Amino acid sequence: MRMSQAFLPLAAAALLVTGCSNKHTAAQTALGSAEGAIETVKEEAALYAPEELKAAEATVGEMKAKFTEREYADVVAKVPEFNTQLELVQATIVSKQTTEVASIKEWQTLNQEVPESVEALQARVDSLQGGKLPKEVSKESFETAKSELATLKATWAEAQAAANAGRNTEAADKGRTAQSKAEALKSQLGMNPTVAGM
Repeated sequence: MRMSQAFLPLAAAALLVTGCSNKHTAAQTALGSAEGAIETVKEEAALYAPEELKAAEATVGEMKAKFTEREYADVVAKVPEFNTQLELVQATIVSKQTTEVASIKEWQTLNQEVPESVEALQARVDSLQGGKLPKEVSKESFETAKSELATLKATWAEAQAAANAGRNTEAADKGRTAQSKAEALKSQLGMNPTVAGM
């Protein structure tokens, strides 16, 4: 990935800075490397690590200010802090991307299973509506289940909207909630595994 490559030039610049006798050149090298590193990760960081990116950019801003003030040693002194912040940006991006990949995979499963469960639940409610309830389903439980089924459908609609908008982690989270509610409703409505799988 580009991120790991972005970190290396600044690390190399830090080594160059420590052995350079010209403070202006050292500060200029450090600042240029920091700006280049930010540009390399900026697009992905804006999506996956905006707060961490903001902190790193603030440090670059401080380095620029010190350079303008000709406080070259202070510019160089900011290099370790910036390196740490850049590492955090990189780690956060990787973590968020890994989570998103897992969420996409989970959503694919949920998008198949939850609609089937909702359909089975609706069929169960329709079959019990207006008739004699089985002994394992009380009238109060049945009325509650009908209300909760409507809530389940609304939650699932929100999950689908999130998926369509590319918010994969949110979609998986809401889909997981819907799936859990569906399983609870199956039990509440006395659905055995054979009925639930219909």
